[in-house]
Amino acid sequence: MLIFDYVKYKNFLSSGNVYTEIKLNEHKNTLILGENGAGKSTLLDAVCFGLFGKSFRGINKPKLCNRLNEKDCLVEIGFHISTTNYKIIRGVSPGVFEIYCNDKMVDQDSKIKDYQSHLEQNILKLNFKSFTQVVILGSASFIPFMKLSAAERRFIIEDLLDIQIFSSMNVILKTKVGELKDETFLVENKIDNANDKLVFIEKHLKSLKIDQKKRIEECQSNIKDKLHEKKQIEKEISIKEKEISALLKDTKEKKLVQDKLKKFSVLETKIVSNKETVANDIEFFENNNSCKTCKQDIQEDFKKSMVKKRRDDLKELEIGLERLNNSIKESQIHLDKILGIIKRVEDIQVEIKLCNTNISHIDQTISKLQKEVIKLTDNSDTKDQSSDLEKLTLELKDLEARKGNLVEDRHYYDIVAMMLKDSGIKTKIIKQYLPIINKLINKYLTSMGFFVNFTLDENFKEVIKSRGRDDFQYESFSEGERLRIDLSLLFTWRDIARMKNSANTNLLILDEIFDSSLDSAGTDEFLKLLQEQSNGVNIFVISHKGDQLLDKFENVIKFKKVKNFSIMEKG
Repeated sequence: MLIFDYVKYKNFLSSGNVYTEIKLNEHKNTLILGENGAGKSTLLDAVCFGLFGKSFRGINKPKLCNRLNEKDCLVEIGFHISTTNYKIIRGVSPGVFEIYCNDKMVDQDSKIKDYQSHLEQNILKLNFKSFTQVVILGSASFIPFMKLSAAERRFIIEDLLDIQIFSSMNVILKTKVGELKDETFLVENKIDNANDKLVFIEKHLKSLKIDQKKRIEECQSNIKDKLHEKKQIEKEISIKEKEISALLKDTKEKKLVQDKLKKFSVLETKIVSNKETVANDIEFFENNNSCKTCKQDIQEDFKKSMVKKRRDDLKELEIGLERLNNSIKESQIHLDKILGIIKRVEDIQVEIKLCNTNISHIDQTISKLQKEVIKLTDNSDTKDQSSDLEKLTLELKDLEARKGNLVEDRHYYDIVAMMLKDSGIKTKIIKQYLPIINKLINKYLTSMGFFVNFTLDENFKEVIKSRGRDDFQYESFSEGERLRIDLSLLFTWRDIARMKNSANTNLLILDEIFDSSLDSAGTDEFLKLLQEQSNGVNIFVISHKGDQLLDKFENVIKFKKVKNFSIMEKG
């Protein structure tokens, strides 16, 4: 179970430069009161920003920083899972994102996105959408489950039922199918190549038997052509080597020019530094009448003489810097010329290497032709070709067997793919839980005095029947009735998460639920429902109805605005 211990924040929204800390695991239920804009709903945004890097109410990240202090916006949230303690620190201006496990910072990936994925997938085991459906119900920017698309509803249910593993398996399967497709394509190409070779060898054997003498003459003629080609390339190499020797004579000064440029660079740095010092001295004597160190007054004549002297010094430095820059440009031009020559030498060397490669290929070709002549002369080539034909036939047989295995694997992959589709295993699991989900939803609706029959089908579309009449839609009901449905779904998802231990947590935050559309009867029923939920759950209710609710809660926190900053007071 994920137990949230505390959240604290400073310079976050309307909070000041002193941490506001709220214990999340201290009281069974807590009422948070305050006027509009006092900062009572900041808790929602702080928790969501600390965990997921974005606010609950959709506030742009730069605007989360207090507009008066404009820096050091920090949120820290602590929680534990079993005996392992975690702490997350996240901030704006400057940006901060750190995860601590038992007071030791978790190694950060190169990308913030990877670090966030590690937090959601390996530690929290839930994402922003699931968290806001299970932990928070807000009256402002909260999007109820019933207003989500079918795909978003499925995503949340799969996350709560902990069956997204099948989606991950499907991704892995697609990778394997792709690899299998590539391997099948490769094997089929090898089979085609083997068949082509078989045809070629058979024709070659027939040709050898028909006219061996003609083939020998052709090989000898090819050898002669290749030897002539090799001789021409060797001449070309000789010319290029002479060209390199001539070019290298003009590159001897490279080291001297580079050393000179390094010295010029050091000198340039010193002159620039001296210019800054002189400029600072001029500014000091022009703008100050006393010494900063000894606090004594500086005579006006002395100031003028020093300003004049330092201006003369500055002019000399600027003249020297200009001359130095000219020298640097000349040396750089010289160096670029040398580097150009070196580049030309390297290009020629590549050309020589290519020529040598061509010679090597020619030698290989000549060697093959000579061997072929020998084989043709003593008729051994016919025997070798027959042996190659037998080997190729066996290889082709193995390839055909491998192809058969790949086809069989693809058949099994197709079966697994059908199982991993949304309509496969996941739907079967969802169907098993749908009766439980529907039973819980209707149980909570009844507890809040809303007597309708609410049913979700396997595509997460709702069927709502009221008093035995025709079907209704979610939008058909009043705001108060829709709120009862939203609350019932929230408690249902928490029960399902607790059953599966997927997003099971102690925290439940309700923002201005009592201030919206619940009548007095609905408020009383909902308070009873909260009491039933309080076992192992820490409930925070944000409300304006202080007078009506004060005696219903174990703990009360009040927020008020003092000099444009939110201040928290214990009730």
